[in-house]
Amino acid sequence: MPISLTRYATMDPYILLSAVNMQLRDDYADLTDLCKAHEIDEAALCKRLEDAGFTYDAAHKQFK
Repeated sequence: MPISLTRYATMDPYILLSAVNMQLRDDYADLTDLCKAHEIDEAALCKRLEDAGFTYDAAHKQFK
């Protein structure tokens, strides 16, 4: 069972990074699909991870 991302705003950024990248790899076509499925704001998720030093690489479908 995948980790719920509903608390993404307060999750440890490294756990969030791992959960998002794993779900992108295993379950979703892209970041938009993941955000829709979890009913979360894509821009806010990206900002949260960017604040921790990670950016989304659409070509590889992961945050780096």
